[in-house]
Amino acid sequence: MTTTSTAQTPVSLYGFLTPRPGHAGTLRKLLLDLVEPSREHEGNLQYHLHEQEDGRFFLYEVWRSREDLDRHNATPLLRAFMAELPEHVDGAVEAYSGAMRSPYPDSGASSTG
Repeated sequence: MTTTSTAQTPVSLYGFLTPRPGHAGTLRKLLLDLVEPSREHEGNLQYHLHEQEDGRFFLYEVWRSREDLDRHNATPLLRAFMAELPEHVDGAVEAYSGAMRSPYPDSGASSTG
C-alpha cells in the first residue's frame, strides 16, 4: 500500500537551550543562522527562535512528517551545528518532539519561497 502526503502527520520539535556564561552571543548567532536555511528545507512548516527573559533560547519547529524532520537533521548544516553546540550550552538541551494531534492548516501543501 502506498502512503500519500495527505496521510502524513505533522511533527513538532521544541526545546530550551541555556547558553554557557559568556556564550549567549555566539549561541544566538548559531541558532539564527539555522532559521532561514531550515525554512527552505522540504517539509518545513514553521521554524521559530525565541529568546527568553532569563537568557534561554526556545526553538520551535513544525515539519510535514517525521521523514522530513529526519532529512533536515541529516543535512551538513545541522550536523555541523550539533557538533559545535556542546561548547556553547550549559547542561543538557531540553528537547521534545511529537506528532501533532490538532489539525494543522495546509499540512499537505509545500512551502513557497
